[in-house]
Amino acid sequence: MDLLSYVEEHHSYRSRCINLIASENIASPLVRKLLSTDLGHRYAIGFLYTRIYRGCRYVDLIEALTGYLLRSLFRAEHVNYIPISGTLANLIMVNALTKPGDSIMALSVMDGGHSSFRECSLVHGVSMIPLPFDQEAYNIDVDGAEKLIRRIKPRIILLGASDILFPHPIRELATTAKEEECILAYDGAHVLGLIAGGRFQDPLREGTDVVTGSTHKTFFGPQGGIILCRRDYGEAIDHSAWQLVNNHHINRVAALAAATCEMQAFGTSYADQVIANAKRLAEMLYNEGIRVLCPDKGFTESHQVIIDVGKGRANGISNKLEEANIIVNPMPMPWDGDEEEASGIRLGVQEVTRLGMREDCMDEIARLIADVVLNRKSPSEVRYSTELLTENYQKIHFCFNTDEEAYRYFRVENLVKELKMQV
Repeated sequence: MDLLSYVEEHHSYRSRCINLIASENIASPLVRKLLSTDLGHRYAIGFLYTRIYRGCRYVDLIEALTGYLLRSLFRAEHVNYIPISGTLANLIMVNALTKPGDSIMALSVMDGGHSSFRECSLVHGVSMIPLPFDQEAYNIDVDGAEKLIRRIKPRIILLGASDILFPHPIRELATTAKEEECILAYDGAHVLGLIAGGRFQDPLREGTDVVTGSTHKTFFGPQGGIILCRRDYGEAIDHSAWQLVNNHHINRVAALAAATCEMQAFGTSYADQVIANAKRLAEMLYNEGIRVLCPDKGFTESHQVIIDVGKGRANGISNKLEEANIIVNPMPMPWDGDEEEASGIRLGVQEVTRLGMREDCMDEIARLIADVVLNRKSPSEVRYSTELLTENYQKIHFCFNTDEEAYRYFRVENLVKELKMQV
């Protein structure tokens, strides 16, 4: 096989899978096509209308429109779309708003925080202090956090998480942050699409100064990062981005503008269905006899569902699910001894929702997962049922063009034929 064959086989394979990775999504045909334009060959070093390289007259127009669309969607005073990942968005924020000797408070990896919290805190001698976590509520311990904030007085309090079932206590901690002159930030990487759809929570209205995020999880893609902030932090954020990113991939910016238009048109109905699907999947898994976190709190208010399969078993079970064409990721839980003894599996329903799946499909997916986790059927038996289910969900919903196949591979010869037809 050659390179193109590998890529084509990947497309075919993933079209037969139920993808429940909570940090992935599938982009619309429009977004994918914009990623393939000449813009992907170009640089636009510098700031809007003041570029170091020439030839950016249309790039400036594209970027001005992208900024306008994003500010409108999120009702943000300032937006920076330069980061090419959510991790880089966090790094840019830390670089812009801290100095040597400062400290940051955020959730540890074991409590659901993203690894970038820890890694980005290493920038010019900044230390990270874990936020207190309430394992029963699966959320930040507000009382413990307030006491620690008053004692430590960190430069940045970073809320949000990689594993996030419920809104974080922004309003509850905003007063304390203001009194102690801390910057209150929120990593919305996972829930950015739900925020754009007016669901889950609204960090900027609830009291945060800065919101970082990824544009390819619950948001519609393409892969990249974003920073929303109050106007008085805008200049520092922009200069930090200029320092750390030499080429921000203009094709991605154009694709982000298109995805933002999709969010404006379809974001609310999409977010509603994502949350409804997550709740239904969690309930049905629970009814199947699987330990799903937080049944007393309705399981989840986000796109995520978290199950506990027993200490040290998550890696093995996630591999068995992969054999059944159900794609998930293992993760450590707060009560695990370390990251290698993972007992948790995180599920996300955002991609299957975009393929048009609704609550009845969640019932079937729960049964398939339970068949594997509870050893009721072999992975090969479940794989057959998985492929039957996915056959009926091959189009992308919540976008302007729902006719094209979601996992279609554009072969080189097909592209040539399409060009000839256009001519």
